[in-house]
Amino acid sequence: MRRAVEICAGAALVIGACRKAPTPEQQQAALPPVEPDELRPLEVFAAIADPTHRSQALFLEAARVLLHPRCVNCHPAGDTPLQGDEGQPHDPPVVRGPDNEGVPGLQCGGCHQDENLELARVPGAPKWHLAPIEMAWVGRTPAAVCEQLKDPKRNGGKTLVQIVEHAAHDELVAWGWSPGHERVAVPGTQAQFGALMAAWVELGAACPREEGP
Repeated sequence: MRRAVEICAGAALVIGACRKAPTPEQQQAALPPVEPDELRPLEVFAAIADPTHRSQALFLEAARVLLHPRCVNCHPAGDTPLQGDEGQPHDPPVVRGPDNEGVPGLQCGGCHQDENLELARVPGAPKWHLAPIEMAWVGRTPAAVCEQLKDPKRNGGKTLVQIVEHAAHDELVAWGWSPGHERVAVPGTQAQFGALMAAWVELGAACPREEGP
């Protein structure tokens, strides 16, 4: 330790000071800027040398999809689905029901078909339903959602491999990129989103830190 201090002190005479390693937040901020409707490609994250920090950065990028209104509206904290970019209560009023598919007479599939109904302005995709209540994301931070996804008790009983498969290929998830009727789609593509999630898992599925004051 004393030798390291001496080296640092000597180097300071030459370059002015010993530099601290950048924090994960600084490394994230140093990534190339990205448009709201795009996702950063995987290769840009190679600039983050530390595998844990890179994994955290990958999840933060994926969280731009996870916490987008197209996704969050189907992960409400209560029994009512949400609509629109502002997360308004579903109109007409409906509730999740025992199987997250509505109640008799007002089931999700009664209005939401396997594809968007443009003339009626009703969104649709196969197996339209709400996420289970334990998977509520409304008002959660990326760090909190990350911990949920890693917990089988709060992610629908899935392994991380199954989470990646769900992100990359699920047809209901895919609706977020083709929401219809001038709705704002989630950024990037489903293939990019799946690749980000896969890389996050491969690097240890590290969760970002909660933001401080």
